[in-house]
Amino acid sequence: MSNPQVLARRLGTFDASVIGLGSMIGAGVFAAFTPAAAAAGSGLLIGLVVAAVVAFCNATSSAQLAAVYPTSGGTYVYGRERLGPWSGFLAGWGFVIGKTASAAAMAMTFAAYAAPAGWERPVAIAAVIVLAAVNYHGVTRTAGLTRILVMLVLAALAIAVVACWGGSSPDPARIPGDGLLAHGWYGILQSAGLLFFAFAGYARIATMGEEVRDPKRTIPRAIGIALGITIIVYAIIAVTLLATIGPAGVATNPTPLAVAVETGTMSWAGPVVRAGAAVAALGALLALIAGLGRTSLAMAREHDLPHWLSAVHPRYKVPHRAEATLAVVICAIISVADLRGAIGFSSFGVLIYYLVANIAAFTQPDTDRRYPKALQVLGGLACVALIATLPPLSVVLGILMFAAGIIVRLIRLSRKS
Repeated sequence: MSNPQVLARRLGTFDASVIGLGSMIGAGVFAAFTPAAAAAGSGLLIGLVVAAVVAFCNATSSAQLAAVYPTSGGTYVYGRERLGPWSGFLAGWGFVIGKTASAAAMAMTFAAYAAPAGWERPVAIAAVIVLAAVNYHGVTRTAGLTRILVMLVLAALAIAVVACWGGSSPDPARIPGDGLLAHGWYGILQSAGLLFFAFAGYARIATMGEEVRDPKRTIPRAIGIALGITIIVYAIIAVTLLATIGPAGVATNPTPLAVAVETGTMSWAGPVVRAGAAVAALGALLALIAGLGRTSLAMAREHDLPHWLSAVHPRYKVPHRAEATLAVVICAIISVADLRGAIGFSSFGVLIYYLVANIAAFTQPDTDRRYPKALQVLGGLACVALIATLPPLSVVLGILMFAAGIIVRLIRLSRKS
């Protein structure tokens, strides 16, 4: 007889890959290039390569761990199993805090493109409620809607690239701008840290390990497929933007892809690109809510969050209480704050999350090893380096939020003892 508190395995390689794609492309392709260009100019191309290498190292660690621990929670579980409860807690706390802020930012990004002036917050809250309801009714509904959103986003991006190269007189000579190293290596590393935010969606695949069929085979393949496609898409978009409007144009426009399209003779494609941005934000928000629910479920099972959140819906087999609670929290944040500057804060929490993942994968025995330890060492060191180059305010806020989580856990442990 099946355990009513265990999630159902309903996702294959294709659906798991699509959920990862929806998280990465939606979170980054319309949002991350502007601050990256401001930090590094055309050096963002080097930053993109650095971010991709770090993402690959972290992805191999996540895949190697997920194949052995195919349950909800991702690095929260891996940290507990390999390094101890405190390491797991730090990873889980970083994910939940950072991604809750990121979910609110994605909802606001959607509203910025889709809502009439003055209605941004109500529309953002409505989007959270609708997508939380989709997640509530089962992971297959989540995967089905994500599949549609990803196809629409990729179509919009394809139209944008064609419009830029066909109607905007792109000049490859614009790509280097003042030089790839004009802003120095600090600027390049800061752009890598900001662009890493755009790659972090593959974690959603690992956090949903309890719902994947044949996880030892499916999770590593899905992570590799989603990350590979995303790297190719980002590289094409980065080159297109720099060739069309140059590094300064990318750095000074919050919607550089739409601007690049609208400055050419195929400006009719501008509304299509803006619609694609709204859809991309929805896809990222949908996957974020799903991933947050699974990590919160895992933490609640171990009493690192209120145990009440560990319930699994008897019919839909989803962590319904965790997802509903998170939706309320995200809506509350939207109602009082503007979180479009939350990329750095989110990156701080996610980089801590992957630092724990790399260390945990490094400790795995040879029988569980799929990738050389050198990748885990490189991934861990790179996480630390990118954390050090994030904007100071993001680092300070991140440290304060982790301190708050540690204090709460210490209080809980002292009461328990």
